Amino acid sequence: MESRDDTIAAVATPAGTGGIGIIKMSGPRSAEITARIFKPRNAVLPLKSHRLYYGEIVDPDTKQTHDEVLVSFMAKPRSYTREDVIEINCHGGYLVLQQILSLLVTAGARLAEPGEFTRRAFINGRIDLAQAEAVVALIEAKSCASLKQAAQQLQGRLSLHIKGIQDELLSMLSALEASIEFPEEDLELLSPSELRAQTDHLISQLTDLANTYSEARFLREGASTIIAGRPNVGKSSLFNMLLNEERAIVTPLPGTTRDCIEEMLVIKGIPLKLADTAGLRDAADIIEEEGVRITNQKLDRADLTVLVIDGSIGLDKCDEELLNRFRGTKAIVVCNKTDLPAKVSPDMLKRHFPERQIVATSALHRTGIEELKDAITSALLSNGTCLTSSTVITTVRHASALEKTLESLEHAKQGLHNHIPPEFIAADLQFAVHHLGQITGSSSSEEVLDQIFSRFCVGK
Repeated sequence: MESRDDTIAAVATPAGTGGIGIIKMSGPRSAEITARIFKPRNAVLPLKSHRLYYGEIVDPDTKQTHDEVLVSFMAKPRSYTREDVIEINCHGGYLVLQQILSLLVTAGARLAEPGEFTRRAFINGRIDLAQAEAVVALIEAKSCASLKQAAQQLQGRLSLHIKGIQDELLSMLSALEASIEFPEEDLELLSPSELRAQTDHLISQLTDLANTYSEARFLREGASTIIAGRPNVGKSSLFNMLLNEERAIVTPLPGTTRDCIEEMLVIKGIPLKLADTAGLRDAADIIEEEGVRITNQKLDRADLTVLVIDGSIGLDKCDEELLNRFRGTKAIVVCNKTDLPAKVSPDMLKRHFPERQIVATSALHRTGIEELKDAITSALLSNGTCLTSSTVITTVRHASALEKTLESLEHAKQGLHNHIPPEFIAADLQFAVHHLGQITGSSSSEEVLDQIFSRFCVGK
């Protein structure tokens, strides 16, 4: 990353043709560079902050007019980056945008790197690292629930929660270090029992927050949901029914589905990566064998398995093996083909497998679809987590930082129990503060920042 003393520019709207395109510029020379190529109508330079100006972009060398535009100027610190920011709203053709961007670079700007605008906002203290990550989550949101959760993180809900815990940690640490620094004063700002109680309280708070990751990450990434079962039990029909379109080929012939077919959809606010898979049986040929192998790989990594049973025929050895295979995992059993005379009923399955949710469906008559959707969301949110009304973590980076923080606090707790010297307890608390600070960026390395902001688009 180059010096922040320069001025950066980039196209902020997606590639392609549109009615409007936006070019953004940030840095100390933003207004000066704009003045070289922008000729406002019915106004005089310099531009006033937080005003919108109409005029033309003109090449200062050839005097050629490139476009009619609207220009806004936001003087520091009241801008996205807390630097002087210019936004040029022009027509959204690729050549128009590139020509104006080229004029800005010729006049003294530098092409921005991915995420550099948001990185400057972070470096200049307008947002912290968790809020910066929420910008990407907001752009990539796959459902209304994930959009709401990202907006809350951008507004600072997670950051405020983390700061409150950090303040408690720092209060404990300062009291402990004062007693270490001035032993002759016989200071005991916190007794050992009070330190233990506060440590237990912090461990409980952080554990509750860490436990939200396994389910809250579904909002950001989507929950990997696999439809599995023997051949010809109606997996592809259920897949099409959930998607409400004819996505997978359906025939009466067993083994029609040879490959894994995946689609994204949203059910009850949760994004799903839904996969229809090859039937699980002894493969008839090398192609089907490869399909079964891929299915087993997917099942090993799935967040939820929807196991389909054909209710019109009795349970066979393969069905029972599959039911036993998914004991102890997140799984739903679907008793399909209820439009046919039943040899297996949901009640029979419930007696044999009381720990499973059992849903009766008929893919042919499209019955049981809402019950299946309810079962999917119930299985994924087994702890009853309300993903948009509580503080949650949705990234593996946050989960890792919390894990390391908890390890340090557990060491401190064990040290207090064993009456080790307070210097060692203080060191554990310092490590906890450091690891917790990685979430908001108060103690993140340049390498971590590079990794995070490289995921951004160039104009953000």
